[in-house]
Amino acid sequence: MPDRHILLIATYNLGKVAELKDLFGKTPVELRHLGDFDNIIEAAETGSSFAENAQIKARSYALQTHIMALADDSGLEVEALDGRPGVFSARYGGEETSFSEKIAILLDELGSAHDVHRRAQFSCAIAIADPSGKILRTVVGKCTGRIACEPRGNGGFGYDPIFVPDGYNQTFGELAAGIKQKISHRAVAFREIIPFLLDYIAI
Repeated sequence: MPDRHILLIATYNLGKVAELKDLFGKTPVELRHLGDFDNIIEAAETGSSFAENAQIKARSYALQTHIMALADDSGLEVEALDGRPGVFSARYGGEETSFSEKIAILLDELGSAHDVHRRAQFSCAIAIADPSGKILRTVVGKCTGRIACEPRGNGGFGYDPIFVPDGYNQTFGELAAGIKQKISHRAVAFREIIPFLLDYIAI
């Protein structure tokens, strides 16, 4: 298979890989993930934005595996918290803190704020690097909504149980997976990146 038809998804999370396979649909590309390679060195997420972190990871893993790499960085930005947790979403409250604890910390910070002060958005940046580490494309997808007063639902992961997307009354933790895959920040970003990939592998 030509190198342009092989794409590394820069994650060990097989659930994310499966989700992305669904989003790719019939796109003629062979997907690999970090678990397919030995001696991978984790890229340090030192960027000040989701886009910078996605680029850092895409470049690092492309250079390590010598194939085109796609990396994403995403998180939750809460308006009343000046955009926190933002790029620190996965590390909010400490590296070893569980997401249920992170959620509790965030809800405690918001306190009894009314709906108008609970505006938030999920953001997802996706970057693609070629085998030499050159960034080919970076896109950002967003999904706006608000923070629920308490966690609801067991679906999804991360902050999904407290995020209610605009136009819905259920959290991402309650919504059917099919709906989330249509409206999520990651889905928005992928709808923008896939046409680029199709053009690139056709060259």
